[in-house]
Amino acid sequence: MQQKKGVAILGSTGSIGTQALEVIEAYPDFFDLQVITAQSNAQLLIEQAKKFQPNAVVIVDDTLYSTVKEALSSEDIHVYAGKEALCQVVEFNEVHVVLTALVGYAGLKPTLAAIDAGKDIALANKETLVVAGEIVTQRAREKGINIYPVDSEHSAIFQCLVGEFHNPIEKIYLTASGGPFRGWTTQQLETVTKAQALKHPNWTMGAKITIDSASLMNKGLEVIEAKWLFNLKPEQIDVIVHPQSIVHSLVQFTDGSMKAQMGLPDMKLPIQFALTYPDRFTTDFPRFNFMDYPQLTFEQADRTTFRNLDLAYEAMNRGGTAACALNASNEIAVQLFLEEKIGFLDIARTNEWVMNEASFIQKPSYEDYVAIDAMSREIAFTKHS
Repeated sequence: MQQKKGVAILGSTGSIGTQALEVIEAYPDFFDLQVITAQSNAQLLIEQAKKFQPNAVVIVDDTLYSTVKEALSSEDIHVYAGKEALCQVVEFNEVHVVLTALVGYAGLKPTLAAIDAGKDIALANKETLVVAGEIVTQRAREKGINIYPVDSEHSAIFQCLVGEFHNPIEKIYLTASGGPFRGWTTQQLETVTKAQALKHPNWTMGAKITIDSASLMNKGLEVIEAKWLFNLKPEQIDVIVHPQSIVHSLVQFTDGSMKAQMGLPDMKLPIQFALTYPDRFTTDFPRFNFMDYPQLTFEQADRTTFRNLDLAYEAMNRGGTAACALNASNEIAVQLFLEEKIGFLDIARTNEWVMNEASFIQKPSYEDYVAIDAMSREIAFTKHS
């Protein structure tokens, strides 16, 4: 009998994490859930632990350790707390694949720890490659580790490349829904409210990624992630707005032929493919019907109105720590917008300011990334304090 695949989910209480648990639950003979973690949602983590009985749980906010420990005292589950614990649990022998579903910069260190421990990565945390793509991909190559993309767009590119890995890519097209403000003018965007920005037309996601989608920063981060995942130059990556979110992305080969991966918007599919590759497991997910979508439309992304997408290309062209500074600034700016301390367009303005103000290192070490991340956050905060 085939050995079950031991899975660690970093960020099991978030949107990706909860859907990953549904995938694991559907195939009990194939998966063995070893580790689940949460930042501060202790209640949901406790419920998940009781239901799925993992080997270990981590609550990153250590002030909640006693709450989780007490609630699970009658279970045969190890309970750990703190950021360092994330890096330790991924090293367990029973873990074969680590699903990194943490939000933002927090995903970098445990992902590197998992790679160093020889674990395959199912990557739902794009910031890991945005911040330190060079180090992450180099370490993965040295260790012979696979990084399976979970983002729907990168999963689509990966699926289009299966059987084509020896064929050079001419170009890739990442599709974007356009978010809730597609077609809006700069003037209209000045008065956008938090409630409006949190209403995504096609996908259900956490608050941070929903705001990033509305500002097109999410697409900008995906562009940078694609560069590292598929070893591409900036000019080989294009973004097209596709409001129906049926074509998840496309690859164009050097003979002019194009492949697209299509389907209804459902994150469980790319999560499952990352965990089961190279196999496709039968699902009961809803099926796409062409008659429901008699027209699929495409349009140019507006990089002038939605400056964040342009800033991402700029950071990618600069290289070094530019994308690290951009990401750190954006995490702070989005937080300030969600706290209703700055306006929607101030997110991009802050990001541009920080990218120009923060120190720049062309050939950074891991420690340099840590320092630039901290500095950029400080500059972003100071600008609005």
